[in-house]
Amino acid sequence: MIEAPRPWTKFYGPDTPLNFEPQAMAVQDYLAQAARNTPERKAIVFQNWSMTYAELDRVSGVMAANLRRLGLRPGTRVAILLPNLPQTLISFFAVLKAGGTLVMMNPLYMEKELRDQITDSGAEFLITMDLLWAKVKDLRKQMRLKKILITSIADALAFPLSQLYRINAWKQKMGKDVPYGDGDIMPWKEAVKGQETHAHIVSDPRQEVAMLQYTGGTTGVPKGVMLTHYNLTANVQQCLAMLPELKTKHHTLLAVLPFFHIFGLTVCINLSVALAVTIIPFPRLVVDDLLKAIQKFKPTIFPAVPAIFMAMLQHKKLKEYRLSSIDYCISGSAPLPVEVMAQFEQITNAEIIEGYGLTEASPVTHFNPLHGKRKAGSIGIPMPGTEAAIVNMEGGAVSVPTGKLGELVIRGPQVMLGYWNRPDETASAVRNTWLYTGDIAYMDEDGFYFIMDRKKDLIISGGYNIYPRDVDEVLYEHPKVKEAVAVGIPHPTRGEIVKAFIVPKQGEKIEPSEIIAFCNQRLAKYKVPRRVEFREELPKTLVGKVLRRALRQEEMEKMEKKRQARMSR
Repeated sequence: MIEAPRPWTKFYGPDTPLNFEPQAMAVQDYLAQAARNTPERKAIVFQNWSMTYAELDRVSGVMAANLRRLGLRPGTRVAILLPNLPQTLISFFAVLKAGGTLVMMNPLYMEKELRDQITDSGAEFLITMDLLWAKVKDLRKQMRLKKILITSIADALAFPLSQLYRINAWKQKMGKDVPYGDGDIMPWKEAVKGQETHAHIVSDPRQEVAMLQYTGGTTGVPKGVMLTHYNLTANVQQCLAMLPELKTKHHTLLAVLPFFHIFGLTVCINLSVALAVTIIPFPRLVVDDLLKAIQKFKPTIFPAVPAIFMAMLQHKKLKEYRLSSIDYCISGSAPLPVEVMAQFEQITNAEIIEGYGLTEASPVTHFNPLHGKRKAGSIGIPMPGTEAAIVNMEGGAVSVPTGKLGELVIRGPQVMLGYWNRPDETASAVRNTWLYTGDIAYMDEDGFYFIMDRKKDLIISGGYNIYPRDVDEVLYEHPKVKEAVAVGIPHPTRGEIVKAFIVPKQGEKIEPSEIIAFCNQRLAKYKVPRRVEFREELPKTLVGKVLRRALRQEEMEKMEKKRQARMSR
């Protein structure tokens, strides 16, 4: 039997409710609320262009009406393949206002990865940009896409930058091959043109799916996580209940976390709009540009993954920039080293809020208290309205004693409806309303949780989830490879990187650079192995399964020996 005592509630702040039941509402209700309460406040600032909350509400409503005219109906899946741009935010709310279901996609994906996700989701509409046309142009011949909406960076720039960008794009022939004359291709300006607006009414937020967010869970082929309007808005309300201080002033948020990632989506879109924050979309991470943007726009909230904090701290010219505008940093997606947290808090005077979550939980389930007790290495305590427990790893049906290792399970209003078209995997992941996270953890006597390992073999590199099977499959496509396996190994700034262990076919000789070049053509760059090792054989179980964990352990032992050798000099 799973028992869920709540010793952590004594660490809630005075304004955090002990018993919390979120209001059932639609995601777009937050935008309507912000437009009603702060219509003239800037919702988005991008380069020399900006848009108020009233304008964001109106333009997304116009786009929703146009999507309806194009045939979008409640439940129609719409893929958004864009970096962090104003158009991404407008499209996000337009699709929901039209009654569609969002499928947020990573612009770094290669054609095969895009095709797999579009096919699995059954997306009929695609919103993307001219710079990505080379990746998607063949997809409309293979997929059931009815309409593709194409935007350009120039669509989010004011004169004269818009004109300068178009001239530069024309000179470099960027986007020149987009066939706008074809019936299924629509330019962005047409999608947001008109006066008529549409606002779909969500009659049951607890059951209506707002988005399919793709994840591999803890391993395997990516699956579409069905997140309802209630899942997403409940998670926002839980964050606000845990962090009531965020409501006390008007904030500006630098959105460097990708909108297509559930962490970035929840914090940089849903939570931000609920607070009527001014959002600064940041489409491409270059640390120089990031530091300049912080100095220019003076954000008060800065969400990031540990790899970004570390990259900033290691920048040679960090001391030349003023980062004191930042009041709150929100860290997630991977553990934040204690020394990095201390250094960043020192140079900014900001409070760092570290949390834990997973896509299946919209995603946040745990936070370290903003004020009061924090424990090094802990993911914190469960959010208001969230139950958590540690269960035995064999059957997962019995709670283990405090301080003992087991699998972390959670339940709450943010837990997904299930996996898209995968009832068996849903039944395995959610049992008797408990979500089985696949993470090995323990709870201490105060109710703080500590993740010790992963039950499966998910690799987290720079905040991105990498499913080893994706890399394995590409490695096996190489004509000289007999056996291959991808493993995550520790890295000082990215958390982990991918290392490939390969057994060549008999008589074949392969160079590491050949494997890396091969993967570069077939995988998003963050999935490409950074290191390659060739072996005569791979460690396996009695039934022939490669022992991925054994290879990782070997790497850990090598690193430890090197560390000890350095210290003994």
